[in-house]
Amino acid sequence: MAATFRRRLQRGAASTAVAALVLAALTASQAPGATGTAAAKRQPAPPPADIPIDGGSAYYTDLPPLNSPVPPRGSHRTGQGPATGRGPAEAGLPATVLAAYKKAASTIGTSDPGCRLPWQLLAGIGKVESGQARGGAVDAEGTTLQPILGPQLNGRGFARITDTDEGHYDGDLTHDRAVGPMQFIPSTWSNGGPEGAGWGADGNGDGKKDPHNVFDAALAAGGYLCAGGRDLTAQGDLDRAILGYNHSEEYLRTVLSWYAFYRNGTHEVPDGKGVLPVHRDPGRHDDGNGGRSEGRQHHGPGGKPGKSPRPGGSGKPGKGHKPGKGQQHHPGKPGRPDGTGPTPGGTEPPTQKPTPNPEPPTGPAHPTALVRVGDKDLSTTAGTEFATPPQVRAQDAKGKAVAGVPVRFTLPPATDARFPGDATAVTVKTDKNGLATAPTLRAGDRTGAFRIRVTTTEHTAPAVEVGATVKAKPTPKADKLARTSDKELTATAGKAFAEDAVEIKATYQDKIAAGVAVTATMVTDDPKQPVENDKGPYFKDPEATGADKHKPVRTLTGLTTDADGLLKLPKIYTDAHPGTFLLRLTTADGAVLTVKLKVAAPAGS
Repeated sequence: MAATFRRRLQRGAASTAVAALVLAALTASQAPGATGTAAAKRQPAPPPADIPIDGGSAYYTDLPPLNSPVPPRGSHRTGQGPATGRGPAEAGLPATVLAAYKKAASTIGTSDPGCRLPWQLLAGIGKVESGQARGGAVDAEGTTLQPILGPQLNGRGFARITDTDEGHYDGDLTHDRAVGPMQFIPSTWSNGGPEGAGWGADGNGDGKKDPHNVFDAALAAGGYLCAGGRDLTAQGDLDRAILGYNHSEEYLRTVLSWYAFYRNGTHEVPDGKGVLPVHRDPGRHDDGNGGRSEGRQHHGPGGKPGKSPRPGGSGKPGKGHKPGKGQQHHPGKPGRPDGTGPTPGGTEPPTQKPTPNPEPPTGPAHPTALVRVGDKDLSTTAGTEFATPPQVRAQDAKGKAVAGVPVRFTLPPATDARFPGDATAVTVKTDKNGLATAPTLRAGDRTGAFRIRVTTTEHTAPAVEVGATVKAKPTPKADKLARTSDKELTATAGKAFAEDAVEIKATYQDKIAAGVAVTATMVTDDPKQPVENDKGPYFKDPEATGADKHKPVRTLTGLTTDADGLLKLPKIYTDAHPGTFLLRLTTADGAVLTVKLKVAAPAGS
């Protein structure tokens, strides 16, 4: 096995190439809960939903041929399912790149078998991200011959991420750029520097974690796909994992299409001989380093409003043009090469002319704004639900409602309010009226004001905030205390009164007063100024230990009425003094109840 692996590394020559694109982040609130020991050990956790792995860069939208792949005569075929039809070029994977995908899947299969990561998924993502490392333009160790760099993440159409690695990975000292075959931004790869902790991995065992190395990048991407306890044989987990790279439905469909294509069969080709993407979005061009220049149209986060995302670009075939045999064609999408179309890197036939400023196909419009619903901030008391849930409206440039827009509501760390399931962030889609309504929000014990951030997950509409305030619970009041029984309370000196002998009920304006604080004091019978008595009945401190357990306590605080306004006093003991004594019960609102306690002398005294 080792000898075969080394021979594959030495195959093929490098070629010049095209750009590489996208990895974007998954929301913690979207990743499923981890299951099993291996899942619990997965580190690190997915990054927050608002920090894309590649800063929200663009990606290739080429789709695979309609027909299943069949390898050329004499080539090595690998994959699943029977091979029928044609399409050998697109099914060819560069030897070193293919070895990297398989090695990463094997490594994760051993350390985390519950993830069930297929190498064809890495191949599908690698195709969309970088055209399989620019057709396999890597050296014998798997490192790209030229850097694959994304656009400068300066906030113009993409995320704004100022330099975090001092140019170590991307050569940029002002802003970060996505780097390598799987397009990690430096801050995500190393969490702040080349020696830090992040998603970076050492896939080829050379002791280094290099995002420009396809073995390292593939293993890091596999670890990210498996994060959060995902089982990639489950469609929901698979979708969430792919959307973690770029939260775009188009991106999801494109990766899944290549994943399915590669599962039907692939074959190995020499390094540098892989097929490069041909059909691109209008305005796409290389930046001189095999990467992406700024200003290109982008279909993921940070995309240009008003342009409906479509795999394969937005150009329309000219009049009379028909796709060749084996080509895939949809309105608004160019045909697919299958050997009869243009060669990789070539030009389109003269008969195919893009229509200037084509109208987008039917589908959901892009929102340009989120608008708060309601002028007043939300308010509730601690421990209760907000009567009105957070709500916004998505609308286009003409002010019309936009339906089907994923909208994310995110709570700040400063509050302990939570959505259902103890979630701090939730994503919902706008309804036919463009309204996105968050689920019920419940306040915690922490009081004060906070802001709920509301964003779109697939578009560039500016974020809005919804204010909310949690007020302290009102102090329960009681204007009357009364015994629940008129039975005379008696005991013998040196003995105790009956268990729960004294029970009272608190009311406020003749209604049950729950949660009212009550103080119980054994007092003297001075009608002008009763004070705590130093003899007669007493309580015991339930928290005392040792000799203090039997020490008389004649004032109890912290007593509270229950939900029915009732309070049963702790057991009352007596000393050697007989007589009639007074127990005085009071509340902060001035309610007072005096109870007589009669203590008889022992028999024969």
